[in-house]
Amino acid sequence: MRAVISRVSSASVTVDGELVAELAGPGLLVLLAVARDDQPAAAATMARKIAELRLLREERSVADTGAGVLVVSQFTLYGDTRKGRRPSWSAAAAPEHATALIQRVLAELAQRGVPAATGRFGADMAVASVNDGPFTVLVDC
Repeated sequence: MRAVISRVSSASVTVDGELVAELAGPGLLVLLAVARDDQPAAAATMARKIAELRLLREERSVADTGAGVLVVSQFTLYGDTRKGRRPSWSAAAAPEHATALIQRVLAELAQRGVPAATGRFGADMAVASVNDGPFTVLVDC
């Protein structure tokens, strides 16, 4: 699994003009990709990292503060651009596999008491965010 995690003061996802998810206060925007060979253990590890990494102000985590997380599926994080002009998506998981593991990450976050919202898998999403910092990290599990 791979995630780009940004500290934000707000974030939202809109699909066809409809607001489907929103993070109204400070928290984390997580663009999350699943690799073809990822296993359920990777989802648990990613959820732990999202919850416990000290990315918020004063070196606090979302688990410490109760801040929310907005998780957006983003298979393009596995785009390989080393050859040619067109990215290869061969490392990204098939939609069924990716959906299951992203849902597992969300369930793990919920078990940790971290409020999490999500976009709509496979939809043409408009993601808006106001970065806080800016502060963004890349997390691989």
